[in-house]
Amino acid sequence: MSSKFTLRNRYTVTAAVFAVIAIAVAGTLSAIGVDSTANAQQAPKAAGVDVAEVVSKQITDWQQYSGRLEAVDRVEIRPLVSGTLTAVHFKDGAMVKKGDVLFTIDPRPYAAEVARAQAQLAGAEARAAYTASDVARGQRLLGDNAIAKRDYEEKQNASREAAANVQAAQAALRSAKLNLEYTQIVAPVSGRMSRAEVTVGNIVSVGSNTPALSTLVSMSKIYASFDVDEQSFLKYVNPARAKGTSVPVFLGLANEDAYSREGKVGSIDNRIDTSSGTIRVRAVFDNTDGQLLPGLYARIRLGGGAPRDALLIDEKALGTDQDKRFVLVLDKDNHATYREVRVGANQEGLRVIESGLKSGERIVVNGLQRIRPGDTVAPTLVPMVKVAGAAGAAGATAAAAKTDKKA
Repeated sequence: MSSKFTLRNRYTVTAAVFAVIAIAVAGTLSAIGVDSTANAQQAPKAAGVDVAEVVSKQITDWQQYSGRLEAVDRVEIRPLVSGTLTAVHFKDGAMVKKGDVLFTIDPRPYAAEVARAQAQLAGAEARAAYTASDVARGQRLLGDNAIAKRDYEEKQNASREAAANVQAAQAALRSAKLNLEYTQIVAPVSGRMSRAEVTVGNIVSVGSNTPALSTLVSMSKIYASFDVDEQSFLKYVNPARAKGTSVPVFLGLANEDAYSREGKVGSIDNRIDTSSGTIRVRAVFDNTDGQLLPGLYARIRLGGGAPRDALLIDEKALGTDQDKRFVLVLDKDNHATYREVRVGANQEGLRVIESGLKSGERIVVNGLQRIRPGDTVAPTLVPMVKVAGAAGAAGATAAAAKTDKKA
């Protein structure tokens, strides 16, 4: 009886142990399953980003500069004779033509001087005529030995003095007439007037230290002056000047997105400024509509060299890593890969890539801050040229507006 009871107890204990072990194993497996499910639910999803293919396009290299507009002709209107100002013949800011009368100085004193000079000339001419006839008589008498040679020479001398006095009187008359003309101050060039600094009734005087009556600037053409860096000068400007070819140059104002006016390089300075490493260049632009004023800020786009093939990307695709520029390139499995690039100038809203990329490669253009190199992404393909297309449309709109204004 005792042995049976002991055996039965052993079976019971063994069964209980196995039951506990089974429960523990089941709990462990259940926990592993829960953890696996939780980990599967917590696994990050691939970030959605916009990607575009690198564009290959033939471009002309352009360099952008800032400058100021300058008048081709700028004249300070000053009097050449003194007197009382009697009339102002223009309105402030008016357009005038070459030869138009701007100011009038009281001409009466100068008209009187002309009359006096005319009288002096008439007296000198009468004296010259008398002495000339006296010399002719003396020559006849000298031939008959009826006059001394000394007397004849005196007559000749008097005749020469009279002729010289005629010339002096003629010069005085020309000077008097010139001063009379100066009482009418006329425009030396066509252009736009400033305001009249001196009003009617004031006395004006001659001299470089006296205030100008007004200023006049030409408007039909205008200069845009800007400084070109040494590298661009050696690469574009100097070779074109040596070959005698023109460098394309375009102008845009501060309120314009595009470059609405085309001009040509008018002059290049004769030396490099060693303090800044630049050279002053001046381009000439037509200004028949009078919209360009001296002093306005000018955006200059200077071209050079033959067209070349280049790779273009959206500026938003570029990242900065200290002093390096990089992009994230996608492989066939949509893994983002870090790629260092060397960038060039802007072209039609896109950035030129000089090295580091190949045509047709896919790069991240939107969402760069949400991913890291090595991440798998969910790409959405977008066109790279949409920015350039928008810039072109803006330029076309500006050109159309310009055409409508002229019409």
